[in-house]
Amino acid sequence: MRFKGLDLNLLVALDALMTERNLTAAARSINLSQPAMSAAVARLRTYFRDELFMMVGRELVPTPRAEGLAASVREALLHIQLSVISWQPFDPAQSERRFRVILSDYVTLVFIENVVERVAREAPGVSFEFMPIAEDFDELLQRGDVDFLIMPESFMSKHPHTGLFDDVFVCVACEGNDCIGESFSFDQYMSMGHVAVKFGCSLKPAVDDLYLRERGYSRRVEIVVQSFSMIPAMLSGTRRIGTMPLRLAQHCAQSTPLRILDLPLPIPKLTEAVQWPMLHDTDPASLWMRQTLLEEAARMAPSEQVYPALARQFVSLETTAARPALEGGAVRSLTTETASV
Repeated sequence: MRFKGLDLNLLVALDALMTERNLTAAARSINLSQPAMSAAVARLRTYFRDELFMMVGRELVPTPRAEGLAASVREALLHIQLSVISWQPFDPAQSERRFRVILSDYVTLVFIENVVERVAREAPGVSFEFMPIAEDFDELLQRGDVDFLIMPESFMSKHPHTGLFDDVFVCVACEGNDCIGESFSFDQYMSMGHVAVKFGCSLKPAVDDLYLRERGYSRRVEIVVQSFSMIPAMLSGTRRIGTMPLRLAQHCAQSTPLRILDLPLPIPKLTEAVQWPMLHDTDPASLWMRQTLLEEAARMAPSEQVYPALARQFVSLETTAARPALEGGAVRSLTTETASV
């Protein structure tokens, strides 16, 4: 059967080819033989009057026409899958659903463990695939290649999302760092060696680095690492300091001797959120997992209960600059260049 002259099965083949960029792998993913997939490519080229794919080495490179079709084809297939095929009610206890989730090591360490434990009890057949945050995360959401993205709310795109939990930034140092007394000033912060974080291949700066740059300050960075979770190991036995989210600092302090200090910079709080593809908005499995995530997030202690002294200091820093030289106006948004945590 054809729809407007098009065999709709060919759209499945086109989507597989766009995903795999390899004829053999695409054929395998939809249980076709390689000759059958080659025939499907020929029919697609005839219908769309375009080559659609060119061979470059062993990779299929899509033409502009194929690139233009990809999103609409994936959206149509997802809509059919969620609205027509997956009509049965979702039963967590019987489900074998696999959720693909993009998240950072920070979220993995401070939050997701409780979610995994709960799901193991309530839905033993449900599994997860956790993926690192990549710069093409919005494309993955658009294509429905992932079920959830957990990252700072300020980075969320047009897809639906909701907040999970808040955190604040603190300064950390080795427990034996004798350069730090009972109080910790901005001058001390700037005079010490730092372990800084830069994210991804593009080396995007973390929130503390961007805040200082915007105000014309340059600190002494002695070590650069890829994630906040790498900071504590770089402080051990040194006089260096680092900046990281409080919940992660508390987690790391369980295994690494750390001092957690008020950060003498009025950096806005961090709100982690969960986002899902628009087409999954009414998917029963997605709804169940979203509710699970929100309930587990609600059980997390507020930051002011985790570290009461910091809460008082943070309120003070939000209303008063850390020092006169920082009085450059209200704290601006720090989301345009920072990478996700």
